[in-house]
Amino acid sequence: MFFDSDLLMSALRALTPILLAALGGALCERAGVFNIGLEGMMLMGCFTAVTTSWFTGSPWLGVLAAALASAAYSLILAVGAVTLRGDAVVLGIAMNLLAVGLTGFLLRTIFGVQGTFDDPSLAGLPLIGGFSPLAYLAWAAVGVTALLLSRHVWGLRLRGVGEAPRAAATLGVSPTRYKYAAVLLSGVLCGLAGAQLALGNVTLFSENMTAGRGWIAVVAVMLGRALPLGVLLAALLFGLAEAAGFRLQGLGMPQQATDAAPYVVTLVALFLSTAQRRRRAARTRMTTSTTGVTS
Repeated sequence: MFFDSDLLMSALRALTPILLAALGGALCERAGVFNIGLEGMMLMGCFTAVTTSWFTGSPWLGVLAAALASAAYSLILAVGAVTLRGDAVVLGIAMNLLAVGLTGFLLRTIFGVQGTFDDPSLAGLPLIGGFSPLAYLAWAAVGVTALLLSRHVWGLRLRGVGEAPRAAATLGVSPTRYKYAAVLLSGVLCGLAGAQLALGNVTLFSENMTAGRGWIAVVAVMLGRALPLGVLLAALLFGLAEAAGFRLQGLGMPQQATDAAPYVVTLVALFLSTAQRRRRAARTRMTTSTTGVTS
């Protein structure tokens, strides 16, 4: 049977890194910062988690170091896009490229290997019910983020900064401070996503091991309209696609075809979402035009 409980478990494990990173991207989106540097932040989290866990023997120190390192790395976007008013898209792409080169260089410098570092003494995260604690944290973070953005003063101000920064400033709210906080929180969440990927899903580091998951997280933010529940559903869709790809690979399909499954789903989902958005916009224009003619 193709669809079974094992497939669902695999999908839930696959969605965790994407979900954590996408929640970070959603916070940035609500603050008015378009963050496409999620891939690079995740990759820095992967490398830092593995390095710290290997040197200290503690995966939890690896998780903490990954969150801090990715938060520090996110300052590139915060300073460049918020303080210096640079192009967030260009900065995000630069961060992604820098992370690939930097982690590859550090892999050869620190561990003396190229490609993949895999050591039996590398401590991974414990599993509870088949999932790492970071998986449960990711699911809980959906509810916390939803409450934060809809009920808490900080979340409401963050949304105000993203929608109308000048109006927020007139009320004594600092747009710069809230944008920095959103970017730093996205760095922390991406660091946790990288730690989950490198110490939870597997226990190793491989060059460019995020393999586009950060880009998928960006798409999840777009499909979910930066709403926590919408982001969760989008991440679940991509997790199912990745799990189905692995299942099809086990049934004899070529690896190249199965590896492409999540990205095919991404393109189809983007196409359908864009088409629906255009139809809705056209319907709104038609309604407005009809109302204007009637009046």
